[in-house]
Amino acid sequence: MSANTTAQVILAGTDSQGLDFDSGCSSLLECLEQHKIDVPYQCREGYCGACRAKLVEGDVSYNQEPLAFVRTGEVLLCCSKPNGKVKIEL
Repeated sequence: MSANTTAQVILAGTDSQGLDFDSGCSSLLECLEQHKIDVPYQCREGYCGACRAKLVEGDVSYNQEPLAFVRTGEVLLCCSKPNGKVKIEL
């Protein structure tokens, strides 16, 4: 991992070794986009829930409390950052 890497993001169900979450990324969604991974989204602010993904392993922090309902085991990619290594299912 580089000096700017703060966490690793693993995509469940893929052969990927994991993606580096760079300290310059504002969210998991932005990180995935930088790695050319297409993710559905609408608002980018936690209102709609279109970027909802399953959090298989790890923990995230929200940049701001999302207004969309988030069930246990789910994460909104547009407004969250990983706390260390995370595994998500898109």
